[in-house]
Order: sequence, then C-alpha cells, then structure tokens
Amino acid sequence: MAKARIGINGFGRIGRGFVRCLAAQKDAFDLVLIND
Repeated sequence: MAKARIGINGFGRIGRGFVRCLAAQKDAFDLVLIND
C-alpha cells in the first residue's frame, strides 16, 4: 500500500503536534508540504 501524502496548512500548536504524530508513524505517511 502506498504512503498517504500529507500537507499541513498552518504550523502552530496543532500543526506541530500533528507533525509529531506523523513522525511516530513515519512508514504510513509522507509529509510533502507545510504552509505557514
């Protein structure tokens, strides 16, 4: 199964927390964009 490609709109408190969750599951997701 292919990784889900994720983009984040906003890198405040919620965005940073979301990135931490993605980092814990790095095999399932591919972070491709952060729009601050």
